[in-house]
Amino acid sequence: MAVKDWREVAREQVADCRVFSVERSIAESPVDGSPHTFYRIHSGSWAQIVPVTKEHEVVLVRQYRHGASKMTLEIPAGLVDPGEDPEHAALRECLEETGYRARNAISLGVVNPNPALFANRLYAYLAKDVVPERAIQNTGTEQTEVVLVPTRGVAELLLNGTIDHALVIATLWRYLHEFAGR
Repeated sequence: MAVKDWREVAREQVADCRVFSVERSIAESPVDGSPHTFYRIHSGSWAQIVPVTKEHEVVLVRQYRHGASKMTLEIPAGLVDPGEDPEHAALRECLEETGYRARNAISLGVVNPNPALFANRLYAYLAKDVVPERAIQNTGTEQTEVVLVPTRGVAELLLNGTIDHALVIATLWRYLHEFAGR
């Protein structure tokens, strides 16, 4: 028997949490038609970028993450503003969070962050030959510190758990597989 789509019969927003909202969905089972309740998180799309210098260093950001209650090591990333192109958002986030200017971006693909809960997309990019241009421009709730890591050292940070953000890991492995060493 082939797996079939569920049919949504109702939905309502149950929480507005500023950067995301939570929605309750009632869907009918394709097997017996019985209704079941599910929850979906709505957020704008996200964009992230792997900035690499001419010296083959990846520009990472260290920042405190409230969800994990700890400092993390990540690539620049953030929400795509309404009406903004995801590539532009990635370039903007790079400059804001690191002070490094990326002139253009190469797509590393688009993924669904977690299809069990999220309805948005994550756009990932690579920027080559980034250069420091200005001071970091964080918002009031965000503080980042630049960490330069030689490209050859990135895999070890992924393997030893120093970088443990799943979406960052997916993008960095894709970068290492497709572009590192070229």
